[in-house]
Parts: sequence; C-alpha cells; structure tokens
Amino acid sequence: MTDTIPGTAEAVCAPQPDAHAIGSDVAAELATTLKALAEPLRLRMVSYVATAPAGEACVCDLAALTQVSQPTVSHHLKVLKDVGLLTSERRGTWVWYRIAPGFTGAVATVLDAFAPAVLARTAVTAAPKGLAGIADADAALDRLVVELADAYPVPLDVVRTTVRESYVGLARTAHVSAHLLTLTERFARQRLTDLARPADAPPQVLFVCVANAGRSQLAAALVRRYAGNRVVVRSAGSAPAADVHPGVRPALAALGADEAFCKPLTDDAVRAADVVVTMGCGDVCPVLPGVRYEDWKVGDPALASPAGVAAIRETIDARVRVLLGALLPDLELPPGPAPVDGATDVH
Repeated sequence: MTDTIPGTAEAVCAPQPDAHAIGSDVAAELATTLKALAEPLRLRMVSYVATAPAGEACVCDLAALTQVSQPTVSHHLKVLKDVGLLTSERRGTWVWYRIAPGFTGAVATVLDAFAPAVLARTAVTAAPKGLAGIADADAALDRLVVELADAYPVPLDVVRTTVRESYVGLARTAHVSAHLLTLTERFARQRLTDLARPADAPPQVLFVCVANAGRSQLAAALVRRYAGNRVVVRSAGSAPAADVHPGVRPALAALGADEAFCKPLTDDAVRAADVVVTMGCGDVCPVLPGVRYEDWKVGDPALASPAGVAAIRETIDARVRVLLGALLPDLELPPGPAPVDGATDVH
C-alpha cells in the first residue's frame, strides 16, 4: 500500500506485512512439509506411490526403485510419515504405503503442475531466443481462413475464430516461429473436423494430460497403431509444453507416430469426444452430458528414466487395450509388449 505526499507525485511506502502473507506458524508448518519433499529420493518415492495403479506401494518396490540400502529407504519413509504425507499398513511380512488422504490433491499438484512448470522454465532458459509469432501473421492467417472455409461446412466466422484461437494457443508456448503457421493449420483442421463431425462418425477419444508432451501423446499413438481409422483420436494439454519431451520421442517413433506437437485443450475437442481420458491434469476438462470420462493414474514420462518411459508406455498400452476392447469388441489386437527390464523405475 502506498500514500502520496500532498503537492507531490512521490509515493511513500507504508508496509503492511501481515495483510497478505500467510501466518508465521502456518509458514513454519508448511516449510517442514516442503522440506520433507525437497530430496530427490523422497520425491521419487512419493511419485511412485501416488501413481501406482492400486494407489499404494510395498516397501520392497520402493527399495528397488531407489536402489539404496534398506536402512536408507526406511529413513526416508520415516521422514515422509512424520510430516503426515504417507500412511503405512503392515500385511504379513511387508509394509504398504499410501498417500495420506489429506495430501492427495497437494501431491498431485507437485507432480503434475509444479514439476512440469519447473522443467518448462529450464527448457525456456536453455532455448534460443526467438519470436513466438511470424512477421506477417495477419495476412498469412487470413489466407488460411479462406482456404479452410472452402474445405469445411462451417460458417466463415467460426473458421476465422478457430484459426485465430489455434494460432494464439500455439504461439503462447512456441520457442521459435519457423513452423508455427504449419502447426496452426494442422491444429485448425483438426478442430474444424471435430466441429463438423457427422453423427455416424467412428468413435472419438480425447487424451488429456498437463503438458501434452508425453502421456497423452503415447496413448493417442497407441490407439492409432491398433485401431487405425476405426477410432478418431485426439490429444491435448491443460498447460501445453513447447515441445514433446525428448525422452518420449523414441517411443513415439517406434509406434510410427507422425511428428507430434503440443496442443492446448479446447471445448470443441471435448464436445466431439465420446470418451475423454484424463491423465494427471485434475479437473480442467469441462464435464459434458453424453461423454464418458476416465482418469488414468500414470506416471509422467518427463520425470522418468529411459526404463521408466518404457514402463509407462507398457502401462498405457494395457489401458488402451481395455479401452479399445470396449469401443471395438471385434478388433483383433496383437500380443502385448514384453515386460520391460527395470520397469519399477517409472517415476
């Protein structure tokens, strides 16, 4: 808050430190919990437990994940239990760990929002500086509107809005401008196809994660690989990254996926979908009647080792097979992938 000295334009600082900051007692308690998380092994343990299919993990799994001595594992687990992040239950000779109910949402925020934001900041810092747009964007977009208006049975104003929104949505995260117009055209065509979707179209699936840089891209590539044109598949991110994660690109290439790019989540993509699968992005998807929703607990490949990426792909593959079995009961699927060495290292 500032005041002004009469007769002058000079502002006088009038601090009110307690007006907005959290209380000192709350800050101390919060700092203790954050300090417990501020250790790489403990973060990996928490991520493993949080994304385990059953929502829990055995101490033997966590020991294999961290590859440290049993006393060291026990120490880290005790730290996480002491601050209330984990609960445990002994069954026979093993102890099983779960995220404490009150911390489920907080842990999801750290893993699915805060961590990708940190990685994105690092990527931006390391990336070469460049314009996010193109010099003659208006003229180029106007030409694209005319071209697409001739190709889709959609009102001109809708085409224009879709093209402009697509450009702006992609430009927000673009590091360089070389391919921005090409990506805008691809994204706008996809959205206009969804808007003009006929009633007898094949089933459509939308995969949504935070960055659209890993999980949702892998899931979409697997559906295309197995179902071909019998299922229309889309992917999007609630906070899309600038590019697909480097660790995921080899897995996408192995699936024969086209060059992928990160796309923002749009309402028209949700409306066009018969099934929306969320993967760690919280409650960002609008809930619409007539749309089936599923939430898959899958680790983030951006935080994984190469073996972890392979294991995550295997997990997604198994879920995709179940989904396609429900959508296309007569679809013949090839045998599933072989178990991955080091598959416990998924986070």
